[in-house]
Amino acid sequence: MHDIRVPFGDILKRQLELAEKNYQKLTDRNVRGIGVMGAIGSGKTSLILALAERLRARGATVGAIAGDVAGGDDHKRFTSAGLVSASLNTGDDCHLDAHRVGHALEQFPLDKVGVLFIENVGNLVCPADFPLGTQADLVVVSVTEGDDMVRKHPKIFTQTDVVAINKIDLAEAVGVNPQTLVTDYRALNPHGRAVLTDARSGRGIDELLSALNL
Repeated sequence: MHDIRVPFGDILKRQLELAEKNYQKLTDRNVRGIGVMGAIGSGKTSLILALAERLRARGATVGAIAGDVAGGDDHKRFTSAGLVSASLNTGDDCHLDAHRVGHALEQFPLDKVGVLFIENVGNLVCPADFPLGTQADLVVVSVTEGDDMVRKHPKIFTQTDVVAINKIDLAEAVGVNPQTLVTDYRALNPHGRAVLTDARSGRGIDELLSALNL
């Protein structure tokens, strides 16, 4: 892997250029790339698996890149479910970036997938500044994180057009009204689409697929 050696002020510009290359690579290979962001424990992996199950039932081929600071637990969950998968560790960095993803795509068997989920490191702050080159992005927020998560992280929700409010089966138990999260999101992004989901039961999965144009 090669380092990016540019002045600090040009880093974001360079990342945007690399993201465009990733986008073009996916598009040229007829792969629909979906970036998935969310805090640790929001249910990103479970939601990806639920989406993948529905897609595969329709005959689609699905892959995933599991981004984590360390370890390969999510990657193992993906492969155990039959997805083509790769593990991408960031070490000290709290997010994936277009540079790392670009190298991962060079090694990934894109000819074997039609839909590729790229699961970011569990974080709602850092990933907002680093586009990866996917055709669509999904932010996952769980009701178990509280009803103020959207208000606390406005940037990522403002620029993401699809949000899954997950684990709604636990909303009553944790005393959170999912509609509060929906209202906060729509105040930030009136053109975005919020979908209530429960990955375990499958609630909202078809609506989420539609929102992501899958």
